[in-house]
Amino acid sequence: MADTMSAARAMWTMFEPVHDVTYFAPEALRAFTEAGLRGYWRGYFAGRAAPLGGARAAVVAASFYSFAPAFVARAIPGVWDLITPAEAIAVREAGAAASLRRLLGGREAEAAKAAGLLWRAAEDLDFAGRVLAAANSGLPVSSDPLTRLWQVATLLREHRGDGHFAALAAADIDGCEAVVLRVSKDMSRDLLQPVRGWTDEEWGAAAARLTERGWIGEDATLTTAGRDVHDAVEAATDQAAERPWNRMGAAALAEVADVLLPLAQACAAALPEVIPLGRLRPTRP
Repeated sequence: MADTMSAARAMWTMFEPVHDVTYFAPEALRAFTEAGLRGYWRGYFAGRAAPLGGARAAVVAASFYSFAPAFVARAIPGVWDLITPAEAIAVREAGAAASLRRLLGGREAEAAKAAGLLWRAAEDLDFAGRVLAAANSGLPVSSDPLTRLWQVATLLREHRGDGHFAALAAADIDGCEAVVLRVSKDMSRDLLQPVRGWTDEEWGAAAARLTERGWIGEDATLTTAGRDVHDAVEAATDQAAERPWNRMGAAALAEVADVLLPLAQACAAALPEVIPLGRLRPTRP
């Protein structure tokens, strides 16, 4: 990002890698397999959707926004016959904590401090219209510092994500269009399309709509107008996530960044170079 990276975006670059161990670390993946959820996507959808309380496929697809509804329906609601939402929450948290014990071993004191500072920031979160964040906000908070750190990173991550989805909806960009637009900017279709489940027909139709609006060109890359739209959505996402960081003040923000940055860097180093969100580079505000 540019030198003008907002505090909200910089903080995201630091708490997102902590959350993301649940998708990529072997301990987290093994936890779901050992719980009887074979196949990556059963664990993904069960774990992330569980705070919604055994929701139906339509609710999960709406909450996750950019996943194809038919793709979601391959796991939901059938996964609830294999595991209860409460069990899925416990398995997910245990797997994330095991991942962080390996990645942050010996830094438990720093993790506890970071968790405390982030939970203090989370006290100022507004959950109106933010379904996934609200669902996570109601979960019991662990006494284990690494689990607490992962829990608050997850809460902040889903809060920001809910705001991002609202920004996409306000810009009249649907779930498939959002993924196509992102690929048109700087990502590989081969990476992103399979993990969001859109068919070639759905992808082509979304690309045609974006082309008609003048947002992507015939070469499938962003036009100037498309880049402006993309940047406006990202700016709206940052604005919607600013409140807790602005209320912290500069000194408190610097304090949380000091303690969180090395932990985030350790987590980011264990992630793939490029994930569906792009390249994560933890950065101070």
